[in-house]
Amino acid sequence: MAALLGYLLGSIPFGLLLTKLFKAGDLRSIGSGNIGTTNVLRTGRKDLAAATLLLDGGKGAVAVLLAGYWFAPDAAIIAGMMAVIGHNFPMWLKFEGGKGVATTLGVLLAMSWPAGLVTAATWLLVALALRYSSLAALVSFAASPFYMYFLGDENKAVLAVLLAALGIVRHHANIKRLLAGEEPKIGQKK
Repeated sequence: MAALLGYLLGSIPFGLLLTKLFKAGDLRSIGSGNIGTTNVLRTGRKDLAAATLLLDGGKGAVAVLLAGYWFAPDAAIIAGMMAVIGHNFPMWLKFEGGKGVATTLGVLLAMSWPAGLVTAATWLLVALALRYSSLAALVSFAASPFYMYFLGDENKAVLAVLLAALGIVRHHANIKRLLAGEEPKIGQKK
């Protein structure tokens, strides 16, 4: 039940819904075509990008908190993983979603707020310094298991490893563009 709860919450495509609602263009035909915050930012609507960030992170956190409350701590871990899978592969969009960065951060914050906060701070510092959202995500994903191990616990660190692996795999095209020097910077239209 926790897996279904996590998947269904995670699969709500907030970026797509917001850009359609506020007539900011068809998100699926802009930039990377993903449904997440960075692509919403490419519409030129910073307000919608901020709302997408909060809502996508919130759905991950809510999945964890509800499953932990209704079921058990282990169920919260399952719900968190499934929320990110739901965001990345929503059945409503033929399993073509986002990359799960904000949803992963929401899950980590709900699992262990200190570890989640340090992971989010890592993303922010790298993004501000280098202006690459994908690189910031990759660095923060790679660091998150260590943060979770030292600031959370071993079971949550395993979740962070799984989420990091999924996040890195979802960024395979970004990694190729970063290595080729072709990755667009934050705020730059792709």
